[in-house]
Order: sequence, then C-alpha cells, then structure tokens
Amino acid sequence: MKEYLQTDPKTGLTTEEAQQRLNQFGRNEISEAKPNLFLKFVSYFRGPIAYLIEVACIVAGVVKDWVDFGIILGLLFVNAFIGFIEETRAESALEALKKTLALKTKVWRDGKLIELDAAELVPGDIITLRIGNIVPADAKLLGVNVSGSETSEYLMVDQSALTGESLPVNRNKGEIVYSSSIIKQGQMMAIVVKTGQNTYIGRAASLMNVAVDQGHFQKVVNKIGNFLILITVTLVVIIFIYQAVKFRGTSEGNILVILQHVLVLTVAAIPVGLPTVLSVTMAVGAKQLAAKKVIIRRLAAVEELSAVSVLCSDKTGTLTLNELSTDESWLTPSYNETDIFLYAYICSEPGTDDAIELAVRGSAEEKLDILKNRENDHDIPGFKVTSFTPFNPAKKLTEATVINLETQEKFKIVKGAPQVITKLAGGNREADQAVINLASRGLRALGVARTNSINPSDSDDSQQLKWELVGFLSLLDPPRPDSKDILKKCEELGLNVKMVTGDQLIIAKEVAHRLGMSRVILESNHLVDSAKSEDEVTEHCVKADGFAQVIPEHKYRVVELLQKKGYVVGMTGDGVNDAPALKRADVGIAVSGCTDAARSASDIVLLAPGLATIIDGIMTSRAIFQRMRSYALYRITSTVHFLLFFFCIILAKDWTLPAVLLILIAMLNDAATLVISVDNAQVSGSPDKWRIGQLITLSIILGIILTMFSFAHFFIFSYVIKVTQGQLYTVMYLHISSAPHFVIFSTRLTGYFWEVLPSPLFVISIFGTQIFAMFMSIFGVLTEAIGWVKSIIILAISLGIFVLLDFVKVFVLRYWSLELVTKICPSKSRRAKVAARRERALTLEKFAESAKKLRKVLLMVRVIRAFRHDDDDKRQE
Repeated sequence: MKEYLQTDPKTGLTTEEAQQRLNQFGRNEISEAKPNLFLKFVSYFRGPIAYLIEVACIVAGVVKDWVDFGIILGLLFVNAFIGFIEETRAESALEALKKTLALKTKVWRDGKLIELDAAELVPGDIITLRIGNIVPADAKLLGVNVSGSETSEYLMVDQSALTGESLPVNRNKGEIVYSSSIIKQGQMMAIVVKTGQNTYIGRAASLMNVAVDQGHFQKVVNKIGNFLILITVTLVVIIFIYQAVKFRGTSEGNILVILQHVLVLTVAAIPVGLPTVLSVTMAVGAKQLAAKKVIIRRLAAVEELSAVSVLCSDKTGTLTLNELSTDESWLTPSYNETDIFLYAYICSEPGTDDAIELAVRGSAEEKLDILKNRENDHDIPGFKVTSFTPFNPAKKLTEATVINLETQEKFKIVKGAPQVITKLAGGNREADQAVINLASRGLRALGVARTNSINPSDSDDSQQLKWELVGFLSLLDPPRPDSKDILKKCEELGLNVKMVTGDQLIIAKEVAHRLGMSRVILESNHLVDSAKSEDEVTEHCVKADGFAQVIPEHKYRVVELLQKKGYVVGMTGDGVNDAPALKRADVGIAVSGCTDAARSASDIVLLAPGLATIIDGIMTSRAIFQRMRSYALYRITSTVHFLLFFFCIILAKDWTLPAVLLILIAMLNDAATLVISVDNAQVSGSPDKWRIGQLITLSIILGIILTMFSFAHFFIFSYVIKVTQGQLYTVMYLHISSAPHFVIFSTRLTGYFWEVLPSPLFVISIFGTQIFAMFMSIFGVLTEAIGWVKSIIILAISLGIFVLLDFVKVFVLRYWSLELVTKICPSKSRRAKVAARRERALTLEKFAESAKKLRKVLLMVRVIRAFRHDDDDKRQE
C-alpha cells in the first residue's frame, strides 16, 4: 500500500491514476446488504394476515372448493405483487432523493482542487478537511493547511460516532482521522489511506447488525391494524362457535366448511393493503416535497413534519437575507441623502468581498442615478479619485482624495467607525445621541465626513484639515421580503415560530419588530438560570417568541424544554455544532448551505434559503397526512361495517355472501384506493396528529350507520321486492361493494365533500371499480344477473347514503372541534384566535345589552314627552 501513498500534495493524482485505483479498490462506499428480490417477494407471504389467507386457501383445497381456492390464491398473489411493486418504487424514489445529498469532498486532481463525490475517492487522493466536514475516508494528516504552507496546527475531531467518546480529540500531523468523524476545529490537508469496506467504520459495519426501533408512523399503523385484527378475530370466533354448535351433526356443521367460511370472512374484512397504501402515499409525497426543494432523508419525516407545532428558526439566512444592507440615514443639516451615499460610494473599495463595502456600493448604485448605465463600474461620473487608502483596522476608517471634475474642487472623504469620524469632525452631541439611538435598535452606524476644499498650500495630513460630518449610514441584515407574510401564514396554519439567533438581544428585537413578531425575545441565560425552577424556565421558553445570544447547547435546551410541554418541535440549523439539536428535534431541518455534519444529523435538507421553503414543505406534508388519514378512516369504517353486518346477519338469518364475492369486494376496495396518494387534499389549519381514539370512534359511528342501511337493503329486497336467493347475493354484493366505497369521497376531507374536489385519477379509479361491479351484476358474472334498473337504483342509493354520512361526519367533527379546540390546537396563536372570538362574542353581547338599555331610556323619554304634551294640552284647554 505504501507505493499508493507517495502522492505529491501540490498536484494530487491524475485522472488516469484515480480511475485505475477506483477499478482496483472499488467505490468508497460501505455496501449495504441489498435484499434478494425473490426473497423480498416471498416476504409478502409471511405475517399474520398472509397466514390467514393461506390457511383459508388450504382449507378451500381440502374441501375441494376449487373456485374459492383459485380466488383466494389469486388475492394472495395480487396483494403480494402490488405490495412488492409499490414498495420497490417507493424505495427507488427515496434512494434517488438521497443521491442528491451525496457527501461531497474537496480533492486535488491533475493539480487542481475540485469538488467530487466522496464515493469516488481512492487511496492516495489528497483531500482538504475544514471545520464542519465529515471525514470521507480514513486519511493520514499531512501537517499542511489548505493553502499548502507548513503548519503545526492540529485538528479537533469528533469521533463519537465511532468510539463513543463524548469529547472531541486532537489529531496532529502523521495521525489518522477516520471516516465519518466530524472536524470540529482547524483545517488541514490529508492523504486517503483506506476507502469503503476497508475503513475502520466499514470493517465495524460488516460485523454489526443494528436493530432499529419502530418509528412513530409504524406504531400508528400497528395500532390501527391491531384494533382491526382484534375486532375481526373476536367476531369471527363468535360466528365460528355459533355455527359449529347450531349445525352440529349436519353436513353444514362440517368444521372445515365453517372454518373456511370464517377465514374468508376474516380475509375480506382485514385491510391487507393498509401498510402498502400509507407507505406509497408517503413515498409519493417525498417526491412532491423534492420538487419544492425539500429533500427527505427519512421517509417517516414526511408524516412527522405535518405535526410540527413549534418551529425554531435561525434568524440569519432564514428570516433575513444574510447580507448587510443600508437602512435609515442620519444627516447633518448641510447635507442630504444623495450626498451621503455619493461620498460613501467614492470612499469604498471596488471589487472587494467585504460585507460593509458591498452594502454601501449596492445601496448607492440603487439610489443614485449618476451611477446607473456606466460602461465601467470603477468610474464615478463627475469625479476622479486621486488616492485611496483601504480600511485601516488601527484607524478604523477608509480614506479617499477626490476631485470634482466640474468645479475642480479637491477634497477628502472618510468613512468608518462613528466615534472616530465624529471626533475627526470636532465632536457633535446630536451625532453622539444619533449613534446611541441607532445602536439601541440594533443598527450598526457608519460615519461619513468630508473636508472643505483643499488648496495646494494645505497640509495633506488629515488631522490638520477641517472636517465636516456628513452623517451616518446604518447597517442591518434585513428581513427577507417575504418573511413577514410567511410568518402571518404560519399563524394561520397554527405554527408557532420562535426566532433563535446568536446575535445580540437588541438586534434580535429589531428584526422581530420588523417581521411583525412580538418583542418577547429573551437572552439565552434564561434557559440555564439556576435561580429558577425547571417549570419556570420551561414556562419562559414556551412564552418567548425568540432567543438571542444563543450557542448550540442552548438550541438543544430549547428543543428539550418544548418537547417536555408536549410540543412537536422542528429545528433549523446549518453548523457542525447544531447537529445535537437537529438530532434531538422531532424534525431536524438542515438549511441551504449547511455543513456535512448538519446534513447528516437532519431529517430534512432544504435546497433553497428562506422560511418559505419550510412552510411549503409543511403545507405539502399536511396534505400528505390528510391523504393517509382519509384512507385510514375509510378503511376502518368499511371494516367495521363489513364485520358488523355479516356478524348480525349470520346470527339473525344464517345468511352470508359466497366466498368468491367476499374476496372480490376486498380486492376491488384495496386496488382502487392505491391512487389516494395523488388525490387533491385539504391542508389543515393546525398541526396534524394521529388521534387514534377519535379516528376509531368516528369510524364506528359511520360503520354502524352503514350497517343499518345494509340491513334495510337486505330486508327490502328479501321481503318487499322478494328477489330470488341468487339475485339477493348480487344485490348485496353490489351494495356492500359500492356504499362503503363511495364513503371515501367523504372521509378524504374534514369538511363537506364538495369543498375540495378530488383529482380526476381518483374519481376514475373509484367509479371504475364500481362500474366493473355494476356490469358484473347486470350480466351475472359469478352471480345471478339483476339487470340495469336494479343495478342503477342500488348505486344511486349508495350515493345517497354517502351524502348523508358526509353530513354526519361534519356534525361529529365540529362537535369535537368546539369541545376540544384548545387541546386539538395547542399552539399559542390558535388559542389566541379562539380567545379573540370569545372576546368579540362577549363584546357583542355587552353591546346588545347596552343597546337594549338605550332603547329603554329612549322609550322612557318618549313616554315623559307624551305626558308633558298631554299636560300642555290640558292647560291650554
């Protein structure tokens, strides 16, 4: 290996050498054990639900019911095939998104420093390591810094991911830094010694099999699934015992026949496709978020983002532009705004990257007409700069000598620290107070002064010249143009935004004021105040609208305190030290331009700056959540209806549908609802949350009403219309297929079904399956034909039932909303709105009472006047 480590640090490897070594050593990746596709497909035949279907299939074969055997076997394979295809697509989509976040590194190739995917590194590559970088491969430090000069500077490296050490360690020239370590301090060049599986972490990964805890989303799916399996098994066991006892000793009492029937009933009732539909919905949502510059690193974060109730946002770059700009000007009476910007521009250095100079020149070019439409940006029409002295840190000013080409007047201009410029101009109490006023608002003052005309006999020493103060420019990192509107949008969405910044308190308060936020901005010492109890500190944290002078440890503390109060917290960050807070947050958000360490610790990575990107992501995730919730509500409702109806009708009338029709209903329901992932969804006005109790309760209410209509349907066609037994099978098949199916148009919204129209593909899918079921009923496929009239009437009745259930749903949800509004909407802004509504209602009541009293007073006045008028008439008589 030694021969591969003789690379010249000044040039690095050539492209040909790198390619040869890449072929020899392979890509710098820790290969993950990719599942065998066949074994993955077979996995869909394992699990409680799959085992139930397989037992039903075996029993059907034993009793030689080959039609049911074929249908059940078909259901088993169709479910496995759909699940396999959709999950594979979802995984592929997520992998494609992850590739956009591939770790990059700076490497010397062919004598040039280029950026390269870390996966393309080879032994012998010369790489640069800076603060915030994740070490891309095992590498030996060369003891030279990034500029190439010799240095004894060390690197401070966080190896906690490898060794468990809580504190960073120092690494010097000649020592090895390991892949996945994080550079905490310093910068240095290094030569790659091992890549991929040969790295320290690569060898360790091959020996480990890490168990992953269940995510929140998986727990929700399990809760829903367990509830449905519980009620299904309970009711089916009762049916099995009832039929076994009732038909004991008869041909109908054959245990295998009864077992086959109850297993088919179980298979048809349990939502086989529930996990698949929900996972596909999130995967499609992840692609939608990517289109909005929001990259999902962990699929479950799609659902968790919708639940965020408090967003802790960086100020710089997210709420503000992250670039200095001039703000208000303070001027002495002899000068105007044009003068101060012109003189400041003349006394600024062209072509520099200094933030103050860029702010001054940018504002002047925007405000002054003479600086527009110039051929050369260095020219100043009407003026000639004869000498220029760049900013001197000792003197704290910049100086320029200039000639007015029109008047030939020669004078000097200085620009710099306000106290220095004011002193140069002889002092000015008003000017001193102006600087204090600007500083009290977090604005940084920049003084500008000029001399009178300089004669040839005058001294060139600036201290000997007479100076006049022109005024002060103020500088601030301004809010983004859209930030104020976005914050109002956040209030409407029930999202509480807290500003978290390392800037001084006065700067934070000024920015908060300009953004329309409350000025309840606290210094970070409130978070670690030992004189206060934990409850008091937590209360301060909840009530504050932001925190100033924050260090990364304080960010972690903010997240911790808010989570203790039950808030779902989103935290933005970009630096290496933000990683712990991003990990601790329910949703860690790495902002645009973040370090590798922040990206690695986050759940979501933003590819565009600003709060608007985050809000777009939250709104999209809420729409995705509503799709998942609507499907879960529909599926639980249809399962409750299915089980209740057949449980009651079997016990009451010993009647049920043939197994083939039961299985067909289940297949049509699951197949059609897969397209819910692309449906038009309603974005909720508050953070979303899986309220399993409410979801199940509403499902039971809707399921019971559906069951009542199904009973009415059964008895009307049995005893009023008196159809044949074969036609009754068809009638009930079409009804049970359509009535619950149409209910999904209601469950997709919390309001009335017409408030947000469904997507065309969704409508086609739902109606397509029902048209298929209707044609089966009309022409008697697998059952007895009932003709056009009865089929259309049944579908029309099903549509009517769906409309009625929609009104029931809205009534129930609004009742809950009124009763539990403060619990359902925990954010302060939402509670404030509710309180405001109540306050307005009380005000109106008081106004109404006052109006009543006023009417009574006016009536009394009229009565008194009438009496007086009568008295006057009597006197006249």
